[in-house]
Amino acid sequence: MTVRHRRLGGPWRRWCVPVLPVLLLLSPLLVLALVGGLVACRIHRISATGALWTAGRLFSALPGARFEIEDGEMAVLVSVR
Repeated sequence: MTVRHRRLGGPWRRWCVPVLPVLLLLSPLLVLALVGGLVACRIHRISATGALWTAGRLFSALPGARFEIEDGEMAVLVSVR
C-alpha cells in the first residue's frame, strides 16, 4: 500500500506500507475485532457466515483501490496494490 501526503504548497511525501508485516503485528487486535464482530452479529441476529463472507469479498476487492482526500491545506492519496 502506498500513502502520499502533501501540505499546501509543499512537496508530496510518499510512504510504502507493507501490508503483511502490519497484519502480523496487529493480529492480536484482529482476533479481538473478529470476536467482537461475531458477538455483534449474534446480538443483532445477523448471519455470522454471511458477514464474514461479505468482509472477505470487501478485502479481496481492495487491490487497485485508490482513495484521494483533499481538504484545504492538506491532501492525502492512498492506493492499494
